[in-house]
Amino acid sequence: MNAVVDSPGLLSPVERACLIRAVEERLLRLFAEGKVAGTTHTCIGQELSAVMLAASLDPSRDVIVSNHRCHGHYVAWTDDVEGLIAEVMGKKTGVCGGIGGSQHLCGRQFYSNGIQGGIVPVTTGMAFANKLDRSGGVAVVCIGDGTLGEGVVYESFNIAAKWGLPLLVVLENNRYAQSTSQSETLAGDICARAEAFGWRTHQADTWDFPKLEQVLATAVAEVRSSQAPVMVRVDTYRLAAHSKSDDNRDPEEIRAHAAIDPINHALAAGSLPVQAAYDAARQRVERAVAAADSVAHEPMSVAPPAPAAPSKWHAVEPVAGTQLDAINRALRDWLAADARVLLMGEDIRAPYGGAFKVTRGLSDQFPDRVFNTPISEAAIVGVGNGLALSGWRPIVEIMFGDFLSLCFDQLVNHAAKFAGMYNDQVRAPLIVRTPMGGGRGYGPTHSQNLEKHFVGTPGLNVIVLHGRTDIGAMYSALRSFDGPMLIIENKLLYGVRCDTPVPAQFRLEANAARFPTTRLCPPGPPDLTVVVFGRLGVVAEKVIANLHANDEISVELIMPLCVSPFDPAPVLESVKQTGKLLVIEEGAEGFDLAAEVISTVCIAATGPRPLKVRRLAAKAVPIPSAMELERQVLPGEAEISAACLELFDA
Repeated sequence: MNAVVDSPGLLSPVERACLIRAVEERLLRLFAEGKVAGTTHTCIGQELSAVMLAASLDPSRDVIVSNHRCHGHYVAWTDDVEGLIAEVMGKKTGVCGGIGGSQHLCGRQFYSNGIQGGIVPVTTGMAFANKLDRSGGVAVVCIGDGTLGEGVVYESFNIAAKWGLPLLVVLENNRYAQSTSQSETLAGDICARAEAFGWRTHQADTWDFPKLEQVLATAVAEVRSSQAPVMVRVDTYRLAAHSKSDDNRDPEEIRAHAAIDPINHALAAGSLPVQAAYDAARQRVERAVAAADSVAHEPMSVAPPAPAAPSKWHAVEPVAGTQLDAINRALRDWLAADARVLLMGEDIRAPYGGAFKVTRGLSDQFPDRVFNTPISEAAIVGVGNGLALSGWRPIVEIMFGDFLSLCFDQLVNHAAKFAGMYNDQVRAPLIVRTPMGGGRGYGPTHSQNLEKHFVGTPGLNVIVLHGRTDIGAMYSALRSFDGPMLIIENKLLYGVRCDTPVPAQFRLEANAARFPTTRLCPPGPPDLTVVVFGRLGVVAEKVIANLHANDEISVELIMPLCVSPFDPAPVLESVKQTGKLLVIEEGAEGFDLAAEVISTVCIAATGPRPLKVRRLAAKAVPIPSAMELERQVLPGEAEISAACLELFDA
């Protein structure tokens, strides 16, 4: 590692790096002054990686996605010192209104997130968008050597290579993952990991920054011309702690690297231009701090819910055909109407058409917008995130709902967060649809209902299809919906006809919500209110018809479609009449959808008599493969009928 001798021809990058150095040093002092809380990850010592990367890109068409150590990349790319300082200080004048803070920045084709590895498939999706748009743009993701421990990185490497995507990975190799030496955590060669997927790779370092500039320029040109991914390993060293003061490295090692740091070298050598640039940078940063300091902290507020108005109900005319046919038709219609809709998933193209044939025939009609993916659930949802941020309308199929656990991070820490943590500067209209549920003997890992693990996540919307869902109307509503949506389907509902006759004397109605709640109303005043989610609505319909005919018990059956956020108004209106509430779901009992419905209703319910509640769900055990044992775990007609009778007699 040789420090480059200062010369007029090489001075400009060091001058630009001084601005990043001044920002990072001042942020650390702000912590000591008590003006910043939480954490910040400075790139002191690594600044020239960011400077040279920004210089090699085209701001009119390229995009940079960074990680928790993102300040240098942001300043080098945007020159927005003021927005960054105010953001880290939590002020409304910050680039994300003070919400994102140190790790979550967004502006001028720049994004960052603090989740290691998760940004790689998102950037891969942005590269895919560039390819589809034929923009010639390059999507760059900056990661550290520690990120190579994340499996989603390699899922993304594979997709980028197979699909020929203009993706540049800049791996800043500072030899430590937080405080742990690379020698303890990293096996094999860094570049060989990308080369195993057929990528081109290059190496350079921040000490010989003229060569780094050449290498990055070459890499960008290769990505742009070949429309294929490239990785650049940038050897570097951070001179400050991982975060504030958590540093247990050998002080001698740090001093040795500080001595050859290009900024330190230039200042020690008495470079007047570099000293002037450093002084000017510190003055600019001080002005930015003073400006942010003068702005009061904005209170975090959530808009209060609108006053509940009486629900407006209208009669529902069932649509002919099975639910599977309806979903397939709705996807086909949307693909035909909007050229920016894409379908992605495992085995969804012809001739297979998906594990449950929902996408059958769609790739024949839209061969360029229906994509088979590897078995990489986390990566394909991440790619969907990147496409959505780039203006596309991706619909991702996860073959079995149980596999949502593999893409939990992309839904909860990325899709759900983008709009909020970036202060509503972006929209991410990602749709993930997946079948759940038992009844087919698929066993413990292919029969679960896992929606309770996703509901209540701010920013993530969850729909659970029931047997009376108007699929066409729902997908029409989704066309103008600009947030992430998780759609839970059900294997057994695919074959159910949407126009199954309504039980005798009952009325089928829906309210006027975008994703409406549906209810079955008995001919007279109801005795019980039953809320049911998903497939069990079909079972509950038979039960309430029998109770009405044989026991003269009138049940109002309420079937919510949107379960998160949940609108309790239809339930409250019914419970005011009945005073008795049963909530039914197929997911495992405990900390479940029913608990939320019951708690919401109990808080809001008013009336002359105390509310009586029950809930019914699957037993909290792994779902057996044997059909007879499975029937003992999942609620059925007998269990629902018994619960209704028990509540009626309570």
